Parts: sequence; structure tokens; C-alpha cells
Amino acid sequence: MNLNKTILVGRVTRQPEVRVLPSGSKVATFSLATNRMWSQEGQKKEETTFHNIVAFGHTAETIGQYVIQGQEILVEGRISNRSYDDKDGKKAYRSEVILETFQFGQKPKGAENSKPVDKEGWNGIKGKDEDPDPIEYPDEEVNLEDIPF
Repeated sequence: MNLNKTILVGRVTRQPEVRVLPSGSKVATFSLATNRMWSQEGQKKEETTFHNIVAFGHTAETIGQYVIQGQEILVEGRISNRSYDDKDGKKAYRSEVILETFQFGQKPKGAENSKPVDKEGWNGIKGKDEDPDPIEYPDEEVNLEDIPF
């Protein structure tokens, strides 16, 4: 049996970029920084690793709307390696994590209630600051015997 699975918890290093593919599907790309700390000969050492993350479809839309630079996020996915020709015609290689699931983490200090804003000033809800589908609660009491399950 083979397994290609990775789980990372880190901070988003740049604002996610969402693009539309020719097929109409959306793709989001961003970078995630993870670090590890250890002691060596009595001195603290730290190493930071940067990971390229790619999300598709509805997940890409969600990432683009709600994830901001500096936010902590848990990503789960698979590692993909691809090659391409760079601008000088040389063969270049890139490793990416193809995102399958994720969980939001802490936002950076001072950004607790903020939403990302794209280049046109869209905050994810097209010009509105309120929830697009507010929950309407009934005014009357709910009788537990009326619930069918």
C-alpha cells in the first residue's frame, strides 16, 4: 500500500491568490510557513520551511474569502511535484501540497474581526459588512414533541 499524505500547521505568508481556470473552476494558491525549534550545544536553533499550497473548487473560494496573511491554518493534503520550463528555458521543479481539507486557526493580532479585501475592495460579501444570510430564529417557543426525530 502507498500513501501520500501530509498535515501541516503554520502561518499564511502571503495573501491567497484566487484565479479561474479555463474550465471555470477556481484555484487558490498561497504559501505556508512552518517552523521547528531545538537545542544544540546549549543554544536554541530554529528552522523555518515554506510550503506552496494549492486548493481547487469550493475550497479555493473559501480560502480566498476568509484566509488572510499571517493567519494560522491547518492543511491536509498530498504532495505533488511538477516540472516546467522557466523564463530562461531551463527545467525547473516545484513541490506543492494539493489541499484536500483545512481548518482555520488564529488570525494575526489586530485582525480578529477583519475579512480579506481583494484588489477591487471586495470583502467577500460584495459591498456589505453584514452576514448575507442571517439566521432568523422563531419568536414562539419550540415544543420538543413537534420535532420529527
